[in-house]
Amino acid sequence: MMRTVANYEELAGAISGRKGPVIVGFFGDFSDKSRAAWPNFQAFCERHPDLPVFVVDVGRVKDIHRRLGVTLVPTVVTLQGDAVIQQVVGVRSVAEYEATLLGQARTASNASGGSRPSHRVVVYTGAHCPWCTRVKAYLRQRNVPFTEIDVSRDPAAAQALVRKTGQTGVPQLDIDGRYVIGFDKARIDALLGLAPQAGGPELYR
Repeated sequence: MMRTVANYEELAGAISGRKGPVIVGFFGDFSDKSRAAWPNFQAFCERHPDLPVFVVDVGRVKDIHRRLGVTLVPTVVTLQGDAVIQQVVGVRSVAEYEATLLGQARTASNASGGSRPSHRVVVYTGAHCPWCTRVKAYLRQRNVPFTEIDVSRDPAAAQALVRKTGQTGVPQLDIDGRYVIGFDKARIDALLGLAPQAGGPELYR
């Protein structure tokens, strides 16, 4: 099932109440890579007609990619609830879409059988915050599901965060009730039980 959505509210309404993961693809006619990736993405969708797939034309729709932290096209993400649990950027083959998106979807749907313990991760972000984008990209790179709260859009959440941490800056992360101020990669890894990365490239510089 492939459906084009016109705004974030339409997407949120369409996925509300769904228990399993959904796929959201971000494309734009202005991008040569988007045009190159589109046939493979269509073929991927045709091979999996029961998979809920939503398409965003970022040339026309401006709010969804910002809400989900997408900064490049083409990008395809897997959503579990309102959290991005995986993303694929650039021109990919059908097999690559299947291996990444469906493999992660199965992991999310059967988390009880996985070897990594699940964590509750909330990322507090703000508008025009480059470090917020980096911390979200890092969590996706490490396949860590999270919920995002944009405090610039939610004054009540901003006030509650200040009461808890005494800090007004973003990003801030709540990992199982323990807070991380800023993009402190070492502390994030420690709280999530992740092995430190050996100087790999960062996404979205």
